[in-house]
Amino acid sequence: MGIFSRKGSSGFSSSSTAEEVTQGIDGTALTAIVTGASSGIGAETARVLGLRGVHVIMGVRNVAAGTEIKEAIVKEIPSAKVDVMELDLSSMASVRKFASDFISRDLPLNLIINNAAAATPFMLSKDNIEMQFATNHLGHFLLINLLLDTMKKTAKESGKEGRIVIVSSDAHKFTYGEGIRFDKINDETGFSNFKAYGQSKLANILHANELARRFKVDFSANFSINVLILLCFSVGFYLQAIDEISLTYRLIDCAICFPRAHKQEEDVNITVNSIHPGTTVTNIFRHGGIFNGIVQTIGKFVFKSVQQGAATTCYVALHPQVQGMSGEYFSDCNLAKANDQARDIDLAKKLWDFSMNLVK
Repeated sequence: MGIFSRKGSSGFSSSSTAEEVTQGIDGTALTAIVTGASSGIGAETARVLGLRGVHVIMGVRNVAAGTEIKEAIVKEIPSAKVDVMELDLSSMASVRKFASDFISRDLPLNLIINNAAAATPFMLSKDNIEMQFATNHLGHFLLINLLLDTMKKTAKESGKEGRIVIVSSDAHKFTYGEGIRFDKINDETGFSNFKAYGQSKLANILHANELARRFKVDFSANFSINVLILLCFSVGFYLQAIDEISLTYRLIDCAICFPRAHKQEEDVNITVNSIHPGTTVTNIFRHGGIFNGIVQTIGKFVFKSVQQGAATTCYVALHPQVQGMSGEYFSDCNLAKANDQARDIDLAKKLWDFSMNLVK
């Protein structure tokens, strides 16, 4: 990748590695969940976060494979704090158990990195959802919803910004014409495993954008309420000075009632961003037959290494340059532009409602 790379405004490029983009960053006060951390980009993400002092919870489907990665990390970095927990994102029961087990540990939660992904032929999950949509989007959607209160609590008590990083892909540009096949999500008719993968990656960006939008709405609503309260009190004190005491009391009563209605929406110090890791040689297309063979054969010459593939994830998770940025799409550790469908607010809202109905 080196001869084709050029540094962007962040100072990093497609050739940058996860270690390089996190150099000098101290993550010792942070706790992160990394899904799909038993191989590829997820394993490298866990390793580099561990290197920077982050307490890493590896959410993995294959606990034995995850334990091997953990042992390798700790052998290389004796100070690394890494735990392995079982998580099958294609199963809502497994996601709920993982979240429940994590919460029972009473740990803080600063970072969620939704890295796990599958690229499969047509098959249904245990919950009768198309497997790629279930694993790549829906399981992560449910996971975040279940752990959001823990993240909010951690952000508020620590004063540190919480960050959610959703690993998408430029494959979001190669989905079905309508973007998301809401009415045919589980229909084998017209199914394409490559388009289904693109659909799930589009869903990742839409999910990130909608969650970020909801956080911003929460903050704006709370800010507006606070301004209204100040105005009410200011007007109230002025009217009191001219003996309009009864109106003053009414204004104060009105002002006091507003924060009660919005209490659950306040102090959301969490950002949500999606990223494209770059085309990387991993085992994600292990079900792809000849295509997988081609990727594994020539990929090492034209694609990113795993160390480079994990760079954007680690950059968005830890780097101070990203402080306060939310609802953005990153590639090669720089801001990038997703396609029009990925930036469609109405489509994002529709996906949110659709997903909520599926996880009920």
